Amino acid sequence: MILTQFVMVAIMTMTPVHMDHHGHGTAASGLVIAVHVGAMYLPSPLTGWLVDRYGRIAVVAASGLTLLAAGILAAAAPGDSVALLALALALLGLGWNFGLVSGTAIITDAVPLATRAKTQGMVDVSIAVAGATGGLASGVVVAAAGYTVLALAGGVLSLLLLPAIAAVARSR
Repeated sequence: MILTQFVMVAIMTMTPVHMDHHGHGTAASGLVIAVHVGAMYLPSPLTGWLVDRYGRIAVVAASGLTLLAAGILAAAAPGDSVALLALALALLGLGWNFGLVSGTAIITDAVPLATRAKTQGMVDVSIAVAGATGGLASGVVVAAAGYTVLALAGGVLSLLLLPAIAAVARSR
């Protein structure tokens, strides 16, 4: 959940800036961000069903792969293509959703009821710190290397979810 938040906020934060640099106005950026926010939250009931049906680990893997696809598409999308940027950010929101819902289910399964609220609170604080760090780092990366590098780095970074879930799966 922490990694998905970091990647999502980093790419999302700089997308309107990237769009502005390519001549898009506030309406186009607003549309892309609206699609993104919808993809973050609207699939939640379906994601919950997927977590129950296919398992937490499978949905975490889907999160990593979806975030990778989002990063690649955001990096490859021409700056003048609102549609491709909207699709990239829809994938970014969906990947985040997969990570948040499956991660929450993993915490619920792994933590005893007596300490669950405290643990979830600590995780929530960590998620907030990761988001703030992603937002700050994204500006530095874009200033130094550009939006394409940021989007690709975010996608590649999301692949760290795969060895992490492999380790969790082996420990069960």
